[in-house]
Amino acid sequence: MRVKTRPAPQRTVGRMTTPPPYPPIADHGLIGDLQTAALVSSDGTVDWFCSPRFDSPSVFASLLDRQRGGFCRIRPAGHTEPGRQLYFPDSAVLITRFMTGEGTGEVVDFMPPLPDEAATERHRIVRIVRCVRGRMTFELDVAPRFDYGRRTHRALITDDGAVFECGGFGLAVHAVREPGDPRLVSGHVTGAQDLHATLSLVEGQTRGVVLETGVPGPPRAVPAARARELFEATVRFWHGWLAQSTYRGRWREAVDRSAITLKLLTHEPSGALVAAPTAGLPEQLGGERNWDYRYTWVRDASFAVSSLLRLGFTSEAVAFGRWLTDRCEEGGPLRVMYAVDGSADLTEEVLDHLEGYRGSSPVRAGNGAAGQLQLDIHGEFLDSVHAAHLAGVRISHRGWYAVVEQLEWLMQNWDQPEEGIWETRSGRADFTYGRVMSWVAFDRAIRVATAEGRPGPVERWRSARDRIYGQVWERGWDRKTGAFVQRYGSSALDASLLRLPQVGFVSPRDPVWLDALDAMEPLVRDSLVLRYDTEAAPDGLRGSEGTFSLCTFNHVTALALSGRAAEARLVFEKMLTYGNHLGLFAEEIALTGEQLGNFPQAFTHLALVDAALTLDAELTRRG
Repeated sequence: MRVKTRPAPQRTVGRMTTPPPYPPIADHGLIGDLQTAALVSSDGTVDWFCSPRFDSPSVFASLLDRQRGGFCRIRPAGHTEPGRQLYFPDSAVLITRFMTGEGTGEVVDFMPPLPDEAATERHRIVRIVRCVRGRMTFELDVAPRFDYGRRTHRALITDDGAVFECGGFGLAVHAVREPGDPRLVSGHVTGAQDLHATLSLVEGQTRGVVLETGVPGPPRAVPAARARELFEATVRFWHGWLAQSTYRGRWREAVDRSAITLKLLTHEPSGALVAAPTAGLPEQLGGERNWDYRYTWVRDASFAVSSLLRLGFTSEAVAFGRWLTDRCEEGGPLRVMYAVDGSADLTEEVLDHLEGYRGSSPVRAGNGAAGQLQLDIHGEFLDSVHAAHLAGVRISHRGWYAVVEQLEWLMQNWDQPEEGIWETRSGRADFTYGRVMSWVAFDRAIRVATAEGRPGPVERWRSARDRIYGQVWERGWDRKTGAFVQRYGSSALDASLLRLPQVGFVSPRDPVWLDALDAMEPLVRDSLVLRYDTEAAPDGLRGSEGTFSLCTFNHVTALALSGRAAEARLVFEKMLTYGNHLGLFAEEIALTGEQLGNFPQAFTHLALVDAALTLDAELTRRG
């Protein structure tokens, strides 16, 4: 075995040679192994990957800094045009196809799932490279930048690949090849301690690499047959999982892709779901609304569980229920969000050495909203418990007593100012949505206790529920305009209140609600929906934002429930056109139609599922 090494450069961050330009946020596919995930752009670049968990420091983050972030790129030599991406049907296996004058080649990217293992540092990105027509030479560049680009590493190359070591943690690059194939042709370590290699293939040949994180070890050759076995096993896993879905409606492709995306955002060892796999992607280009979404929001995860239950997936509800029970038993009220392992210290820091996506700074890791008071999370949690009950999944003995304890806290605290669902940073207020979801919390607890014979102070819950109901109608509904308002004492509108009929607070055909639905129109922009008007309802942050994709899908649901199915269908179909080439959605949509914010977002995809199911049911009822 031949080994070539060079000393680490004497600088904090080495500059890359010819780093990839910033692609559009939507120009990516998502792959994952149910413990972490990676984004792959259509030019064959892995430009976002954290390991060993979703919320771990990055290994590749050129999506946030093209010079300092790190990347792994495979593309045809001398070819600058992006490829064409698709998912292998009904799976999370991503295929990027390149076509040149000499031939057609493919890069097949996937992460073998680890559903039955405990949390581990060992994660693999398999990048199979094959020539399907003619001939093609691919260039491979592996340029890791550990700890968000803050730490140096040492690299070495052998006949079987390369290894990058950084203080006990590392990245190995194992060469995929057929028996008798040469080693990585022209492979060498650059002055920045990066790997550059070329792979020359003719029609029918398969090469590639397996990137493996963890305790660094020597690279090893991976037979192409073994890579194909991993591919087939990964496809079987996703086909088997998706086969549980009961959905057979009009938008099956979009719903299935959303379900797979929600599953990819699940941390299997714990049962927690993250809001998105990314951090720092801007809600406004050049603005400061750049947040870290790699954590488990009680709200988002509860919504996601309810959506998956509607599709027939029950094991996710059971796993998340266990995780949430553990959080409740830790004492005190539920927090807004946690790390996937249940830890609550999500201290927000600014990564000021990173320029941010297309200059959008600051780049934040951690999330300061973790310490906020957001009363609505109790309603979403209890609504998911009730949804599980309706699906035949009964809450455990431990889980029920955790519910009772949380409701005892809510009894004493529902009538106080809070930061609200949108995590405003302008001070606490009496948000109507938070009160409505507190009503939901008591209402669902009463329903489950009554149906299952569970012990609890049901009469006290009923009294609190009824008091909240009266207060919302008295202070959260504006008689003059016919609208439900964002906060008591304000006339500002808020799209979160589109959920009122969905949670049963008001009948969707009640004339009062129909007027309230019409009153939301100032937030609608050619079918797309703003969360709120930042001028009418200042949130403590500079700048503005795009329309919120979750709210648009919630608008579809509200229209369908209210008997406006034709309008709802048009809005839904138009919204689907804003998805990327793979059917994935970020958090927001700019005026130009560009996707903004963290990507892909669980909130958006679960709302897509709910909108599709609700609209399907209404269209079917009408015949």
